Amino acid sequence: MRLSLFVACCLFAGCAVRQSGGDMVDTREVKRILNTLASDEMEGRASFTPGIERAADFVAAEFAKIGLQPYTSSDYRQTFEVARIKPATWEVALDGQAVPEDNIIVSSSSPGMNWNTEPGVSVEEIVAGADFSQRFREISAAGKDALVIVDTSFAAIFNQYSGYLMRGRISQQPADSGRPSLVLVLAPNKPKSFRVSFTNTVETLPLSNLIGVLPGKSKPDEYVIFSAHYDHIGIIEPVDQDSIANGADDDASGVAAVVSLANHFKKQDNNDRTLLFVAFTAEELGMVGSTYFSKKINPDKVVAMINIEMIGKDSRFGPNALYVTGYERSNLAKLMQESAKGTGFTFHPDPYPEQNLFYRSDNATLAAQGVPAHTFSTVQIEKDKFYHTVDDEVETLNVENITASIKAIALGARGLVGGTDTPTRVSKAGRE
Repeated sequence: MRLSLFVACCLFAGCAVRQSGGDMVDTREVKRILNTLASDEMEGRASFTPGIERAADFVAAEFAKIGLQPYTSSDYRQTFEVARIKPATWEVALDGQAVPEDNIIVSSSSPGMNWNTEPGVSVEEIVAGADFSQRFREISAAGKDALVIVDTSFAAIFNQYSGYLMRGRISQQPADSGRPSLVLVLAPNKPKSFRVSFTNTVETLPLSNLIGVLPGKSKPDEYVIFSAHYDHIGIIEPVDQDSIANGADDDASGVAAVVSLANHFKKQDNNDRTLLFVAFTAEELGMVGSTYFSKKINPDKVVAMINIEMIGKDSRFGPNALYVTGYERSNLAKLMQESAKGTGFTFHPDPYPEQNLFYRSDNATLAAQGVPAHTFSTVQIEKDKFYHTVDDEVETLNVENITASIKAIALGARGLVGGTDTPTRVSKAGRE
């Protein structure tokens, strides 16, 4: 009797370990993926660079090693062409005084512009003490040509924005497609008069998403997507002789999660729904890869999308906890919490609603089509000093937090993968 009770207790304990994550994720493998993607050899994984091509080859090799099927072709690349519209020449004069070139940012899809204190051009300001990112988004969303005077107190963040905006705007539409032009100028005062001229060059260049597939056993036409973006911002202004923005948290941590989840579910071999594992390109240039992907898939077939972004450190809710953007817009997170019940892992509403994160990552393009597509993250925005800097290195990450986050998602997604959980759809008017 005692022996039977002992055996039963051992079996129960074994089940408890499996339920709480157990060894479903290999921490050594997570570290290997992180160290590879965030290595100096990848040169910060900026779009259109040899570094991002090396990163793409690495992710594709991981998908092949796991045994995933390609999505649409003989390999894992979903390749498409975009126009890169890049500033070639630019001049600005404020109240008759020429502005130094380094104090000017041009963001435009037009072949060129000449403004001379024109009434149709809005003159906006980002004043000292403002939330720079929020104000920039407001001006961008206004839909008007604008000259933006940026207070000189923002010199550091101005240089960061210049580093990637002056690389060019990416468009899947022809140049001069009607999008507004913005010219940002670092200056102490709003001018009474201005003169602006610039020209752009237009190149057609390829980009590639990486997509691996585990076909569903009983519901192959119902898709669950696990995604992250594998690009970053590349080479930036040097700090202590380091100029590579390695992007360990943003978003090598998410890609490590996607690869680890693919490996886990492949070993489980019990997915009734088809699982897509996607590494998006050019998120940093405006969600370009996910926008293309969303146009090539039938959103009605996508049951859920779990996008993973920056899980390298504990969240505001502590360890073993992720927050979910747009938490209230579907019941996806609640279903996943129920599936993870008793494991110690928890999913929480986004603590940064003012940041509008739901529409600022690669989940956005499918969410806009009604898919319960959400981003899962742990980054504490108010504390993160390494975002888009050369200090976003593997050494700054808590790998145990990444591993815990992967386990939480794997356990929470069991009902989705097994075909028993179907979340409610997101309102297509969800931007309101």
